[in-house]
Amino acid sequence: MATIEQTLQNYSGQPWTHTLLLSVLKDYQRPDDKIYQLARKGIIQPVRRGLYIPGPALQTSRGPEPFLLANHIFGPSYVSMETALAHHGLIPERVFEIASATIHASRKFVTSAGTFTYTQLPLPYYAFGLRSEKLADGQYAMMATPEKALFDKIITTSGLLFRSKKAAREFLLENLRIDEEDLKRLDVQQMTGWVNESMKSKSLSMMIDAIKEL
Repeated sequence: MATIEQTLQNYSGQPWTHTLLLSVLKDYQRPDDKIYQLARKGIIQPVRRGLYIPGPALQTSRGPEPFLLANHIFGPSYVSMETALAHHGLIPERVFEIASATIHASRKFVTSAGTFTYTQLPLPYYAFGLRSEKLADGQYAMMATPEKALFDKIITTSGLLFRSKKAAREFLLENLRIDEEDLKRLDVQQMTGWVNESMKSKSLSMMIDAIKEL
């Protein structure tokens, strides 16, 4: 008969909800007490209320990826802004917080697994430019495409407005340090289709025009 630890290993590539743990511990009369004991022993690690990941004592080499965890901590949401830009290789900076967009009020979670920020964006704009990104075997996260991540970065940066193509180009090349060749590969036709439903539409149009001239 498999031990609890062996059973949990089978699910180690995903975040564990309270419901999943209750199903694993269905033979216990007081499963919530057992969950507390497993957390105390470091076999499971609480991330936020009702959500857990493998703890250090479980000794698994396969835990849920941070981007997948971000989707579960607060949703609906998708990974975006500088986090997605770095993942797609557009910006060189190492990202220490996982930035996401959501349709709900903006939130920030400082957890045992890291810091996760969520910025509110309205519908229908929110739904543009999303895809399921493979992170590891069996692990996928909802993430912004490079084009949408760039839009989100512009829109959510307080006080950022472009009054000329030159200003937009300087921000992309000097502030964000995106390579010209990477900018040329962006789908400007798709980006143009989002502008009318976007905040900061004039700045975004200016940025698109600047990319076209590269």
